[in-house]
Amino acid sequence: MQPTNLTNQLLIAMPGLNDTSFFHTVTYIFSHNEYGALGIVINRPLELDLGEVLKQMDFKTSNNQINNTTVYYGGPVQTDRGFVLHEPNAKWQSTINVSNKISVTTSMHILKAITEGKAPKKTLIALGYAGWQAGQLEQEIKDNAWLNAPSGSEIIFDAPFGRRWESAAALLGIDLERLSSQIGHA
Repeated sequence: MQPTNLTNQLLIAMPGLNDTSFFHTVTYIFSHNEYGALGIVINRPLELDLGEVLKQMDFKTSNNQINNTTVYYGGPVQTDRGFVLHEPNAKWQSTINVSNKISVTTSMHILKAITEGKAPKKTLIALGYAGWQAGQLEQEIKDNAWLNAPSGSEIIFDAPFGRRWESAAALLGIDLERLSSQIGHA
């Protein structure tokens, strides 16, 4: 039986999920309640680096490591809005502390802190988010579109993005390459 609250869980796209927005994705669910669910896709880098985003916001840094930071496609909703997953060691405006290892912030203040070298050591920056209406995600799980696994901050922040899908499934002892994309009903 699926947990009733998927907050702080990883949502792993099943091999048969062919929706172009979510094909082979891993989504970190940062909010799930009776109104629906919100998450950030953590394994789909954009062809855009943080330096370009900062430039559009009139923030500047000469630190090439910051400028070359990968920005991710967080999902198909509000793709012009930024989200930062990070360690919860500081507070900014518009921060949700999801767990003792992960927070999500939507304010520009964290981007300014990043340019000043004052941000958390571990961050993932995304544009857009994934959203589900009340009951929608639960139905999609019943329809075999998703697996869910306990969140692993090491997958979000440390695993190479190209291995996050397989690594998230491995938390459940599942090899996604061995799963059929076909579903059956008895």
